[in-house]
Amino acid sequence: MNNCVNGMKQRTLGKEASVKGKALHTGQDVTLTLKPGAPDTGLVFRRIDLFGKPEVRPVSEMITELERKTTVSSDTVKLHTIEHVLSALSGMAVDNAVIELDASEPPIVDGSARPFTTLIHQCGVVEQDVQRETFTLTHPITINEGSRSIIALPFDGLRITCTSADDRGIHTQHLTIDIDSETYEAQIAPARTFTIYEDIEGLIEKGLIKGGTLDSAIILKGDKIVSKEPLRFKDELVRHKILDIVGDIVLAGIRLKAHIIAVRPGHALNARLAAAVRKQWQESKAPKAKTAPAGPKVEAPTAPAGSALDIRQILNALPHRYPFVMVDRVVELNEDSLVAIKNVTFNEPYFQGHFPGQPVMPGVLQVEAMAQAAGLIMLRRGAADEAPKVVFFMSADKVKFRKAVTPGDTLEIRAKLTKVRGRIAAAECECLVNGECVSSAELLFTIADSPNG
Repeated sequence: MNNCVNGMKQRTLGKEASVKGKALHTGQDVTLTLKPGAPDTGLVFRRIDLFGKPEVRPVSEMITELERKTTVSSDTVKLHTIEHVLSALSGMAVDNAVIELDASEPPIVDGSARPFTTLIHQCGVVEQDVQRETFTLTHPITINEGSRSIIALPFDGLRITCTSADDRGIHTQHLTIDIDSETYEAQIAPARTFTIYEDIEGLIEKGLIKGGTLDSAIILKGDKIVSKEPLRFKDELVRHKILDIVGDIVLAGIRLKAHIIAVRPGHALNARLAAAVRKQWQESKAPKAKTAPAGPKVEAPTAPAGSALDIRQILNALPHRYPFVMVDRVVELNEDSLVAIKNVTFNEPYFQGHFPGQPVMPGVLQVEAMAQAAGLIMLRRGAADEAPKVVFFMSADKVKFRKAVTPGDTLEIRAKLTKVRGRIAAAECECLVNGECVSSAELLFTIADSPNG
């Protein structure tokens, strides 16, 4: 939905301020100046080195390059590596500003967003007499690319859960943080960009990182971290990944309220999320088709054949909460059967110890996922009873594990009730990955009144 956050006003800068330095990839000397912006204009780049000083407000449709940076292009303007300054402005709750450049890429300075938050303080931030517009997701967004994934869930605020890791599983870091201007400035903005030592030669051959030095980046070499200064945080790498997410989602064109869960994200994955958010936001603004006057109200059945449940409906039915919710969505729900989905992402807490270097989803948690799916059928069958219910797992029979489930897999959970007697039910369940059965079990469980009801 579109809404204004608690009547909050839009914010801009009080005056202008500048910073100079070298651009990371082009190596150019560049001056960046932040200036106040008019209400409802957003974050606008102005290229004063080009004829006519063209301006562009970047959005996801303009993205043209995503290797190690976010590049956008319009008919007259090309901009590289814009994510850090956008991150700083968005993270510091600045809605409208002009970002003036005399080259195609902002200065990298120390590789973090802190130079830009410092610049924002020099400018000062002032309220404008216009309400801030935000967008709360109408439904979850899930994007998977092999072992990488990014999920956005409806949430009243901006929360980011991120897991950072390289292909070798070294330097794995995890963090969940609620983003506001205070936490952003203190906990996210100082985190510096980083790269893997073995990748440097290839990046140079591609004409990138011409302005890169140890003054502006952390280098990962094997299990060592090379930095010209001590790490600013023990988990500085994942904090910088969050910094990039905050900057890249600005390209959705609307201030987003969501819980973003990212596993090994990069600019390409972030860009896909920004595009999906932008599409959902634009669809929410489209005029709704007029419908005929409603006739007499007819109550729908509790679980119509083929109906589905999103994460909010699942959380309303199940008493479980993160990290023990094993069902992300239900794609098919009938009177006595169900098909559900669990996205197995690298940020699942159990992967840290099961097993380091070779993560595998524990079989008992696959059984738990089957039990939650089967329990959902019973809970939905009894939804007309307003008293809160919980499902208790009683026993498992004929349990079989056929194949390992690893990060990046999408677990398809199928459950079918075979017997229901009062509040006790039996179900045949199986988990599949790419259509192949990886585990199965016959489960017995009971439904009871919630002690919190």
